[in-house]
Amino acid sequence: MIKIAGICGQTQQTINEANFAVRQGYHAGLLSLSAWNGAGVTEMIAHCRTIAQIIPIIGFYLQPAAGGRLLSREFWREFAKIDNVIAVKIAPFNRYQTLDVIRGVVESGRSDEITLYTGNDDNIVIDLLTAYPITTSDGVKVVRIKGGLLGHWSVWTQKAVQLLEQLHQLSSCDKIPAEMLALNTKITDSNAAFFDAANNFDGCIPGIHEVLRRQKLLPGTWCLNPDETLSPGQSEEIDRVYAAYPELNDDEFVAANRDRWFAD
Repeated sequence: MIKIAGICGQTQQTINEANFAVRQGYHAGLLSLSAWNGAGVTEMIAHCRTIAQIIPIIGFYLQPAAGGRLLSREFWREFAKIDNVIAVKIAPFNRYQTLDVIRGVVESGRSDEITLYTGNDDNIVIDLLTAYPITTSDGVKVVRIKGGLLGHWSVWTQKAVQLLEQLHQLSSCDKIPAEMLALNTKITDSNAAFFDAANNFDGCIPGIHEVLRRQKLLPGTWCLNPDETLSPGQSEEIDRVYAAYPELNDDEFVAANRDRWFAD
């Protein structure tokens, strides 16, 4: 099992968190730059280089609505040149910004060494099916997003694993079945309910907790911030997607294994 720790903050805080993660046996750090709003590329890259000396790092492009910041193609190119960068989680929920990451990594010359993951819960299937041809001075380089680091995959997980296997098989095909486009829409609609897109993602964490609560994997939807709760109407939206897409949930799988998991 690969253990990835979330690490964030200004440099000293992130150093402390990275060292703690290493002591606890984590293999890599998912590096948030949310605390660096207003900083320039040079300053952020210096910070990233410092942390990469402690632990292998995974870049994290988090959408501003969920606490992230905008990051340019120049940033991603320079970030990918850092030797101990091993992957990037792309989660801006934006096609243009997703391409900025992909182009930056390719332009760094390290796209064969850095794994790209989608965090775009609004476009999972398409991200994983798409081949990205990027023109460089050495010709066209085709890269793919290999997997996902997704909030969605913390719920309905068995079906997500099956989906990933199916998408990996399809990625080598010349023609993609049209039903996969419809599936992308179903999954995006489900995620809109889980992550509370209607309320600018205010209920994103309790929304995930609510699905786990319904599956009796959590006793409640509480968050570290007591003011972080389900938004008005969010529970009803989760009811709706459960009814609309019963084939996407893994409730039966969870119910069949839950007691054994808790016993272990």
